[in-house]
Amino acid sequence: MLPPYVPILILGGAALSFALITLLASSLLGKPRPTPAKSAIYECGVPAVGTARERFPIKFYLVCMIFILLDVDAAFLYPWALIFRELGMFGFIEMLVFVGLLGGGFVYAWKTGALDW
Repeated sequence: MLPPYVPILILGGAALSFALITLLASSLLGKPRPTPAKSAIYECGVPAVGTARERFPIKFYLVCMIFILLDVDAAFLYPWALIFRELGMFGFIEMLVFVGLLGGGFVYAWKTGALDW
């Protein structure tokens, strides 16, 4: 039973050896040269202001909610559109309910100001 798995073992060995060689070469060739500018706290292109214990703005939650609404919308609408004719009127009404609930989420996000960039 070993011969069919030999190519997989070779590929795994090649991947592991490449990872180890890359790490070894990086540690040998890349000498660390710390400077105060390199050691400064820097995240997302903006210098840090305040402490890490500050309160989190709710805008991040609202943007996340919009992303999830769009993701769920696409995940369900596309397969539904592929079998729309097979589902008949029941499938159409179910999708109207689903789109109505998603629309309610978008209206909530709009009213709370999540779409005001």
